[in-house]
Amino acid sequence: RKFTTFYDEGIPQRALLIYTNVQKPDKHEGFMLKKRKWPLKGWHKRFFVLDNGMLKYSKSPIDIQKGKVHGSIDVGLSVMSIKKKARRIDLDTEEHIYHLKVKSQDSFDAWVSKLRHHRLYRQNEIVRSPRDASFHIFPSASTTESSPAANVKFKHFIINSLPATCTTGQSKVAAWLQDSEEMDRCAEDLAHCQSNLVELRKYRGVPFSATMSPVRLHSSNPNLCADIEFQTPPSHVTDPLECSTEYMKLQEEFCLMAQKVHSLLKSAFNSIAIEKEKLKQIVSEQDLTGHNAQIAHLRQSLSQMGEQIHVSLPLSQQVSNESRLSMSESVSEFFDAQEVLLSASSSENEASDDESYISDVSDNISEDNTSVADNISRQILNGELTGGAFRNGRRTCLPAPSPDTSNINLWNILRNNIGKDLSKVSMPVELNEPLNTLQHLCEELEYSELLDKAAETDDPYERMVLIAAFAASGYASTYFRAGSKPFNPVLGETYECIREDKGFRFFSEQVSHHPPISACHCESKNFVFWQDIRWKNKFWGKSMEILPVGTLNVTLPKYGDYYVWNKVTTCIHNILSGRRWIEHYGEITIRNTKSSVCICKLTFVKVNYWNSNVNEVQGVVIDQEGKVVHRLFGKWHEGLYCGVAPSAKCIWRPGSMPTNYERYYGFTRFAIELNELDPLLKDLLPTTDARFRPDQRLLEEGNVEAASSEKQRIEELQRGRRRYMEENSIEYVPKFFKEAWVTNDTYWELRKDPGFSKVEIPVLW
Repeated sequence: RKFTTFYDEGIPQRALLIYTNVQKPDKHEGFMLKKRKWPLKGWHKRFFVLDNGMLKYSKSPIDIQKGKVHGSIDVGLSVMSIKKKARRIDLDTEEHIYHLKVKSQDSFDAWVSKLRHHRLYRQNEIVRSPRDASFHIFPSASTTESSPAANVKFKHFIINSLPATCTTGQSKVAAWLQDSEEMDRCAEDLAHCQSNLVELRKYRGVPFSATMSPVRLHSSNPNLCADIEFQTPPSHVTDPLECSTEYMKLQEEFCLMAQKVHSLLKSAFNSIAIEKEKLKQIVSEQDLTGHNAQIAHLRQSLSQMGEQIHVSLPLSQQVSNESRLSMSESVSEFFDAQEVLLSASSSENEASDDESYISDVSDNISEDNTSVADNISRQILNGELTGGAFRNGRRTCLPAPSPDTSNINLWNILRNNIGKDLSKVSMPVELNEPLNTLQHLCEELEYSELLDKAAETDDPYERMVLIAAFAASGYASTYFRAGSKPFNPVLGETYECIREDKGFRFFSEQVSHHPPISACHCESKNFVFWQDIRWKNKFWGKSMEILPVGTLNVTLPKYGDYYVWNKVTTCIHNILSGRRWIEHYGEITIRNTKSSVCICKLTFVKVNYWNSNVNEVQGVVIDQEGKVVHRLFGKWHEGLYCGVAPSAKCIWRPGSMPTNYERYYGFTRFAIELNELDPLLKDLLPTTDARFRPDQRLLEEGNVEAASSEKQRIEELQRGRRRYMEENSIEYVPKFFKEAWVTNDTYWELRKDPGFSKVEIPVLW
């Protein structure tokens, strides 16, 4: 039987069930090419078997017979995209993205035909199967025929129970509105009501037929309606039923009423919860108002004291011994952990299960990083900033929390872009975070003290270990950031960041629009860091892959070292639902181009059929003869260790997250500070600096409507500038970078003399 969902203007208005016979498809098998990202990148020949909507694969038919299956794909629950010219088939299962290729056209056509048939059959089985049903509207398949007396008794039960349920619900909603302290009890009552509905299904002893099998609306399947929680029973069913028309009508009315009651109660509870949080925020702000003058005075005193005695500030925020919550060891537990993290019910201080063996060897982290702090200059770089521009105190919270995105239908936006680059697709501003890509490049320097320590380490192998830790640390801030995306910089946009506490100065520029390329340059007395990066975003139906193209570069002048490495692939899974999670996978190869003493290979392990560990990083430092000198392991969101457990040494561990981080885009403490605009810097910055961008600033302040309007205006201005340049054959030349996107050494000179206020700067917004 076939399940069909009708759409009106792309929005599912009402789901109807149409039953047609779907013949069981024949088993299909053969060889296809499967793409591997690492190790052994490229296309590899594999033997596939398609049976009952499940696609299994292994190296050979013999391995399949022996049960040596490399992987299994549920075709019915996957989003399938086809590229006829390339003879490619892409399957997105949320957890993984499979890229398949067929050599001959005939074989390709056969596979596509079979996959479509099996996919339809499998979806039909999911709809019919009681085991897969998430909400049983109709009686259980195991229910035997009941007597007419039982039917009458069941009708009286429904009629007597329904009004009482409605009355109770209305009175409780009124009570909740009057007393916000009953919120917890309300949540428990809602859960109890839901469990009662489940119990109710067990007692519905009524006749059953295959036509009235339980229905599941799977949110991960675009072919099924994802916007309603309860399926409306069909008004007309062609198959003969053994129950009366009166019972059918009563059952339909009950389901509709239950849906309305539950939805109203749930909506009321959510609304009150939101209002409660707003009131808490208002009260908190009122409490802080009286202390503003005192805080400003303390900041000024601290700044003056720092200038007088040149004290190095400890990196307590960046180098806390607290670790973020460790993820579970299985994929299913991983999903549960993500739900806990997103609902902000986890504790930052809770120890992870798999860290017990390293807790004894990680106590030296504070000691090590204190020495790092001692080696970093906290004074003003080159004496270019004076007076109040030197500031130690930085903000610890954003002006407004992240907006609600539950009402955005991403599928309607992305459905026509499967397999395409999303860099040209305009997204609603609610999906953005109040930072852009240029600021993200600066965020990779959050743990720049690792480079400072490398600049003071004589052993070349240990220097390589520290460079590897720095390369891994750049991904830590993404752990809680899967729910939003950075703003795309417009052509010519810039960003600068001077961190006296970290001893570096940074600037970046958007040097190309199509393709989008961002370049940055950072310098310190201990190191020079620069990179140019181009992002390719591919949407596969349930997941989005971010493919970086470009290199990262670091020089350590003291030793004459010049390190170069690449970035790994990033994938955001479950993108169409609210429980998105992020994964990084691939291999980073770090080379010192000025010395062949050693290289480092750092692998970000992808969760696969055999390995359920998440966020794992494994690496080795190899000498000229290919001998392993150091072994590295850890998780990119928790820390990196050198050696062999239990005697391994902690090289790096991320700092603790700020309070209520889940309400503020999942920003780290460092990220919160990036878009802060010091009034004393306004006259020193070019007007193209990202902190002057109005749509980004408005989103940060919580004004979503105005931010959306400004975003459209800025994008239209950019399109207008591009048309003008094309019509007049004008080639854009970046202001502060040159091919191949290294600094032209003019940014800081122009900033100092004559100042950006006297330099011709394009108007971007």
